[in-house]
Amino acid sequence: MATATTKTSIYTWQGIDKQGRTTKGESSGASQAVVKAQLRKQGITPKTVKKKPKPLFSSKKPITPADISIFTRQLATMMKAGVPLVQSFDIVAEGLDNPSMAELVITIKNEVASGSGFATAISKHPNQFDELYCNLVASGEQSGTLETMLDRVATYKEKSEALKAKIKKAMTYPIAVLAVAAIVTGILLVKVIPQFAESFANFGSELPAFTQMVVALSEWVQEWWLVIVVAIVAAIFLFKEAVKRSPAVALAVDKAALKAPVIGEIVFHSIIARFARTLATTFSAGVPLVDALEAVSGTAGNIIYTDAIKRIREDVLTGQQLYTSIRSTELFPNMLLQMVSIGEQSGALDEMLEKVAIHYEEAVDNSVDNLTALLEPIIMSFLGVVVGGLMIAMYLPIFMMGAAV
Repeated sequence: MATATTKTSIYTWQGIDKQGRTTKGESSGASQAVVKAQLRKQGITPKTVKKKPKPLFSSKKPITPADISIFTRQLATMMKAGVPLVQSFDIVAEGLDNPSMAELVITIKNEVASGSGFATAISKHPNQFDELYCNLVASGEQSGTLETMLDRVATYKEKSEALKAKIKKAMTYPIAVLAVAAIVTGILLVKVIPQFAESFANFGSELPAFTQMVVALSEWVQEWWLVIVVAIVAAIFLFKEAVKRSPAVALAVDKAALKAPVIGEIVFHSIIARFARTLATTFSAGVPLVDALEAVSGTAGNIIYTDAIKRIREDVLTGQQLYTSIRSTELFPNMLLQMVSIGEQSGALDEMLEKVAIHYEEAVDNSVDNLTALLEPIIMSFLGVVVGGLMIAMYLPIFMMGAAV
């Protein structure tokens, strides 16, 4: 059921605590009266409460999944050390580097201090805390094991972010090198080759065919460079929008990603690692298997596997074993199937899935290293051919004149 969200603002306040000491700080709330009520519940008698003015130019850093991971780990550490939840929020907020994240933590702290549950407070911020995170925290609150659950959630988030970092590592290097190659080639075609072309105009003899082709390409790029740049930017934007808005395009992209040489192996291993890690975390937290599979389907990251996990959930609802349901999709590796079978028979499904997650996370790491080692000589050769070819085209007439002399 959807809940209406109330717009909150940041207020600066000054008051007297239970020991009679003057204290001050910042709190978020829907109104000045709400902030005063929050302070009284915390044992602070408010003297002044003023709305904090917004800066003329906002330079807020966005809250990233890495910020959420750090927050969860620090909060879990505080609670395991015996620090009360509300006080833990204050300690964690002071140690965060991202002001936006610190502000969010203070907002959650105020909501919890005013009587809301932790899961209820974070559910009001769906952009930062997804449904899986909120469900796990709610399970921990209900069972009285919030500190243990936060530790599991922190581990899950850390592993997930590490997996994303490995995949980004695989893609960043070749994209960066190709971007540099495109920029260097553009500079050569627009700035350097025209200088040679002016010199060649006084030769009085026909230029080699290769040189003529490169000069013609340079003239075309000089005339149409703005159109080329706009077309590339537009193509990237339209592609992203098509993937976002068209299920057919998104499905085609996901299929191509799985079938791509080398890259496909990394994508496959990362999907299996995410599936096993998420299912292990939710199942060990006491979440029913059907609900756990619903949460897992949203983290697959690939439409083909998202649909497959939904079919698995439907099969489990009808009474089938998890092993039988997964095998019927014909999309999951034999190792996962065997470990799920052993886990179901021994009653240690979460432990078996944890081992599968570790194995495929290591497989992603190895695949990324192999891809980097494979791409380095290929990209260097490509750069050599492109840049070297342009230079040869420019010096070829000079070499021919030297030979003629």
